[in-house]
Order: sequence, then structure tokens, then C-alpha cells
Amino acid sequence: MADEKIYLTSEGFLEIEEELNHLKNERRPEIIKALKDARALGDLSENADYDAARDEQAKVEGRILELEKILEKATIIESNKDGKVGLGSTVTIYYIDDEEEEEYMIVGSKEADPSENKVSNESPLARAIMGAKEGDVRSVESPNGKYDVKIVSVK
Repeated sequence: MADEKIYLTSEGFLEIEEELNHLKNERRPEIIKALKDARALGDLSENADYDAARDEQAKVEGRILELEKILEKATIIESNKDGKVGLGSTVTIYYIDDEEEEEYMIVGSKEADPSENKVSNESPLARAIMGAKEGDVRSVESPNGKYDVKIVSVK
């Protein structure tokens, strides 16, 4: 994550802030209490509760650092109003070979979630359709082969 830009929608930025606040204000105090309780049991060298709490603490602190770096380097993306596919756009595409239509939102890689049809700007599909307008047909080079899509709408 040296100097790379991290693109997030405003919703994605808020979700990361919420996760960070949850970890700092809820999980961290829970772990500190678990560590204190485990220490009170005595010998730490053979204390499974203490070891588990330390492991959890390391995971949570690592995630907190990761989220802080993401927010620090985040660039908020807004959807284009010029009718071209770009970061933040919601685009409906028609798969020509399959005769199916699907709607996707183009987001940064940290926010991508295929189950919610949020596609990374680094994905083969997004790279192929970036800059396209309604009615354009683009070829997508994917690991599963080449296919064509038609841009139905861009919001």
C-alpha cells in the first residue's frame, strides 16, 4: 500500500469508519477485559484464555491499523455525470452471448463485493467498459475467455 490511491464511494468510506469505531470502542475494551480476567487466573505460561485473548488482540489491532491506513489514503469517488462509465458509476450491461442483463456499480478494489454487484475498477469487466457510453459494445478479456457486452445505461 505504498503510495497507491484507494478509491471509495462515500458509502464505503462510512462503512470503514463504522467498522473502525466498532473495533476501537467495543472490541478493544472487550479484549482488554478478557486479558485482565485471564491474568487473574494465575500462571500465564499455560493459560489458554490468555493466549486466545492475545491472539484476538493482535488481529484486532492489525485490522485497526489497516483501516486507518485505508481512510488516510482514501479518495472519495463520485459518479460521473458525463454519461461515461467511470468510478462510482452504476452501469447496466447486456451480455451479448448469454442474452442477459446485469447492473453493476464500479468501485475501488477495497470496496468491491461481487455478491452486491460492486465490481472493482481493476476487474477485467470494469477495465473494458471504463469510458464507454450507452449503446457502446466492448470486448472483455477474462480468465474464462473473451466475451462482448453492450452498455445499456450509465448512472
